[in-house]
Amino acid sequence: MLINKVEICGVNTSKLPYLNEKQKQELFQRIKKGDKNARQEFIYGNLRLVLSVLQRFGGKNENVDDLFQVGCIGLIKALDNFDTSHGVKFSTYAVPMSVRWGNYILNL
Repeated sequence: MLINKVEICGVNTSKLPYLNEKQKQELFQRIKKGDKNARQEFIYGNLRLVLSVLQRFGGKNENVDDLFQVGCIGLIKALDNFDTSHGVKFSTYAVPMSVRWGNYILNL
């Protein structure tokens, strides 16, 4: 079961950081200015979101590591296309984007 897996793709999921909304907004501002470290920190800080999507939508016959990688791609695509001016939380935008991306990749 996904919940019991501690390491996925070499990432120790039990030690993933949590970003609150204020931290996310600060990182977005730095990302807009081209700060690559902020981008990396934001992605790493949102891997819990990928895990929650896997737990909700992951197929039982799929390799968890493969699904996690696809979810990470969806997370990065969501970050690249997210617009803070719409007043929507990142997770609200990212979850459907990740699910759509995952379905696209898995159906190739």
